[in-house]
Amino acid sequence: MPARQDIYVSGFRLKPYWWDAAPPETASEPLPEKTDVLVVGSGYCGLSAAAELARSGTDVTVVDAGELGCGASTRSGGMVSSGQKLVIGGAIKGVDEERRARLLEASIASFDHLKALIHHHGLDADLALTGRFFGAHVPKHYDKLRRQGELLHKYTGVTVHEVPRSEQDRITRTDFYHGGIVVDEYGGLHPAKYHRALRQLALAAGAKLRSHAAVLRVEEEAGGKRVVTARGDIWAREVLYGTNGYSADATPYLARRIVPVRSYQIATEPLPTALMDKINPGRRMITDSKRELFYTRPSPDGTRILFGGRPGAFGVDEAGAAPRLYRMMTKVWPELEEYKLSHCWSGFVGMTFDKIAHMGSHDGLNHAVGCNGNGVALMTYLGHQSALKLLGRQNRVCAFDSPQFPANPLYYGTPWFLPIVSGWYHFRDALDKRLAG
Repeated sequence: MPARQDIYVSGFRLKPYWWDAAPPETASEPLPEKTDVLVVGSGYCGLSAAAELARSGTDVTVVDAGELGCGASTRSGGMVSSGQKLVIGGAIKGVDEERRARLLEASIASFDHLKALIHHHGLDADLALTGRFFGAHVPKHYDKLRRQGELLHKYTGVTVHEVPRSEQDRITRTDFYHGGIVVDEYGGLHPAKYHRALRQLALAAGAKLRSHAAVLRVEEEAGGKRVVTARGDIWAREVLYGTNGYSADATPYLARRIVPVRSYQIATEPLPTALMDKINPGRRMITDSKRELFYTRPSPDGTRILFGGRPGAFGVDEAGAAPRLYRMMTKVWPELEEYKLSHCWSGFVGMTFDKIAHMGSHDGLNHAVGCNGNGVALMTYLGHQSALKLLGRQNRVCAFDSPQFPANPLYYGTPWFLPIVSGWYHFRDALDKRLAG
């Protein structure tokens, strides 16, 4: 238990810290009677697709079940990278060499696309490429991280630095980790500001954005689709789903292939500069080698610590998660027991059974989903690629575009197995720590 029980500031909020600067929006204008392309989901994927389609003269409408920007795109940690997740997460194991090369190439392209998009349009997103530290949870994980670093450099070309524990203070002063690696080509942005900038970009190009219009069903109709929403019907020539971790109510096909995993985060109150310089002098993104990993970063202004993870095997609400995450955070940095929390929130990550994102179509409906916790750059890119595909302007098929999208015969949209898997991960992490002494 933390030494102090009054861990909340006055005005503590069970909402994303990001929303203070860029809250979700309500767009209650009537739905158009028809549109060339209807995009379901107003996340990075949907907005990126809408902006590209609208710039090309296509009539495009984006609908969301809730407010624009209320989903995972503005609830994430806002960390951005290229192909690291594919390598470290093991997604490319067993993939044939040609497809592996193309997946990594596309992942790197997604990072480059994000940077170019923000720079070219001058998007207000607080993008900063400060690097990422991967900390070893126990001493034996240090060599594992070193090997992963070698693979990252080999497959993605990133710059990797080994950080033995004796030099760890220059990255973060803590006894919790046992050295690790730093990847330079990694960074973070403000996910809600970036989302707001994409909304503005799509609107400026001519896209229509509509909130509170949950799609109830899609019916075939001559020359297109009749899309029935909570706010009325709309005819569309093409439909693109970018619902990711919120696909349970999308289509049965997607519901059986996307596992929504809830991830939680807390934000501290502003901290003294000297303390921030001790905890994270380079203002890097930080994560670790646990199975149920912690991920943490400074706020874009460098004044707060944002800390995320899963607080237990079973899902809890944000009020129950906050004190648990606080205890986890203060195990890493005991000095933070003197400071309070300002926010706690959660969101659903869209996981796939093969740990790879998927773009494609099924029964005449297009989709780009399954970021597996690496969605800022990748979902922006897959939205862009989906738009190019619908426009017939791709130079070649995107590596993530495949008719092979694995499901599980025992899964129908309710992730009953997550407490079992999470419980096992927590047990193994605790056992590793115990055996390490």
